[in-house]
Amino acid sequence: MQTIEKPLSLKNSLGIIIGFALIKLIIHLVTNLLGGYGIFRDELYYVACSNHLDLGYVDQPPLSLYILAFSRLLFGDSAFALRLLPALAGAVTVFLTGLLTRGMGGKFFAQAAACTASIVSCIFLAYNTVYSMNAFDVLFWTLAAYIAVRLVETGDPKYWLQLGLVIGLGAFNKIDMLWCGAGLAAGFILTPMRSWLKTRWPWLAAVIAFLLFLPYVIWNITHDFAHLEFIRNAVGGKYSGLTPGAFLAGQIFIQNPVTLPLWLAGLFYLLFTRNGRAYRPLGIAYIFVLVILLANGHSKPEYLAPAYGVLFAAGGVAFERWFSRDRLRWLKPVLFFLTAAGIVFAPAVLPVLPVETYISYSETLGIKPSTPEGNTLGKLPQFYADMFGWEEKAQAAAKAFHRLSAEEQAKCAIFGDNYGRSGAVDYWAEKYNLPRSIGKHNNYWIWGPRDYTGEVMIIIGGDLNDKKDNFESVEVVDTLHSEYCMPYENNLRIYLCRKLKVPLKDLWPRIKVFD
Repeated sequence: MQTIEKPLSLKNSLGIIIGFALIKLIIHLVTNLLGGYGIFRDELYYVACSNHLDLGYVDQPPLSLYILAFSRLLFGDSAFALRLLPALAGAVTVFLTGLLTRGMGGKFFAQAAACTASIVSCIFLAYNTVYSMNAFDVLFWTLAAYIAVRLVETGDPKYWLQLGLVIGLGAFNKIDMLWCGAGLAAGFILTPMRSWLKTRWPWLAAVIAFLLFLPYVIWNITHDFAHLEFIRNAVGGKYSGLTPGAFLAGQIFIQNPVTLPLWLAGLFYLLFTRNGRAYRPLGIAYIFVLVILLANGHSKPEYLAPAYGVLFAAGGVAFERWFSRDRLRWLKPVLFFLTAAGIVFAPAVLPVLPVETYISYSETLGIKPSTPEGNTLGKLPQFYADMFGWEEKAQAAAKAFHRLSAEEQAKCAIFGDNYGRSGAVDYWAEKYNLPRSIGKHNNYWIWGPRDYTGEVMIIIGGDLNDKKDNFESVEVVDTLHSEYCMPYENNLRIYLCRKLKVPLKDLWPRIKVFD
């Protein structure tokens, strides 16, 4: 007897999507509760930035820092608390992917395939593992795609206003949301949707997005275009360039290789099929952003990552239509392979294995330690290595600080050569009874030397000869060893320096590092 699939009701459809979103949430909550290698370097910096709320920062717009400040107020500063909102953002992204699939006409098979792909995406797993703007970035891109689908389906102009709101807020979180907006604009212009340009609605959307992003523009104007300097320096030195082939190959691996047929089918469905014609602006948007990133020459593969939710959705719909007669027979093997691949590759981006077990795992799979920044690596990829060795720095600074007399402690500045070192001191300052640090890297330089003169300084890292050139007295008081941290953070010296030869406020303009 032939099995007949019953149409999905709205209620049942939402139940399926919510179920997948809960699976995503549980994965991260369990990882945060039972796994994890320690606070990530950028999380230390994010916490420091959330203590200095502003309209902008050297390396990012401010929205994610306002979100973090509110989260810390509610949940505290533990690793689990810091990573709660990224986990929730990942769950909401999966939910939106399901809604996006349903909006394109996808039923159970399509929704299940798209949501599963979103769950097992390696880069999405990584983004939802630690606190950063990236978790919210993927959410905003996926939400923008869903609103665009609703606009196409209904023709209701209110969706233009929602699109402007989401693009503006998304750009206020991370500026690559502007690429999403530009890609959607290109998609609308190159399809019959351009008829909307004769109305006021797309222009109102653009105004809303601009006004929401404007505070960050103003901040940059009043801070000598600090973000542009940051980008210029990062592209020139920090980020290693990739060939177009390496960038395209990177898309396969960061999204999990098993999802490749699904998202390629989704792209084909959007660009070349009759049923996908209505949603062609989304396919054109993907191609537009891809071309921008390839032309840039310094783009990391993950820069395109937020655009994949729509391809997962379209791919699910395409598979469902192409195998409509046998979709129930195909459902189990498709979900099995997607899930199995997720389990196999998850330890590469979820810190669930003991470190030595992870090293054996990576060697077995032939996964070599990697970094997007061109740094020398040790046993671990930079994503994991940057979770090691930070509290030890705060401990060493505390040991040196508490050796000083009360008079010298009142004058002593603790200085970090990069924001990770400064952030470590600040994160554990209360635990080890330390003053807040100062530093030269990114926003730490913006925050300045405060009232410190340089009479007494504890400096974490840097070159001994450089210290001897600048201080009358330099003492190496500790050397830190961490087997699993980044090599440039290993064998790190702690210096106790006295009597800076130039007043610290006069020296400050010359030590700035934006990268």
